[in-house]
Amino acid sequence: MSVNDPIGDMLTRIRNAVIAGHNTVALPSSRMKVEIARIMKEEGYLDSYEVVDGDAPGKKILRLKIKYVGERRARRPVISGLVRVSKPGRRIYVKKSEIPWVLSGLGIAILSTPKGVMTGSRARQLGVGGELLCKIW
Repeated sequence: MSVNDPIGDMLTRIRNAVIAGHNTVALPSSRMKVEIARIMKEEGYLDSYEVVDGDAPGKKILRLKIKYVGERRARRPVISGLVRVSKPGRRIYVKKSEIPWVLSGLGIAILSTPKGVMTGSRARQLGVGGELLCKIW
């Protein structure tokens, strides 16, 4: 199956898994998706992620373990919202001074910069702008 927006597909799969209360999400892997998963793990939105071999030769699968807090009935997901900002039909680029604060610093913005994929706060520190991929809170 061909997907026009793989990052949007990744975020939608995560959002659907959080709503359904699933512990893991499996999706086709790419370097960009692995970098986004790494950032989400570092920022505390995921428990873990791993890249495993798929059914077909040469195909890799990215498995994400979603993080929850609380026990049994009081269990709540750490991720409360995901938004894809820059889309294939309309790319959104920001300068270093225009990087948005997500919920006054409670969430993160993920950017694709010339120095790699990073959070908005890291891009501000390095003084670079780039494509605003998504916001997570």
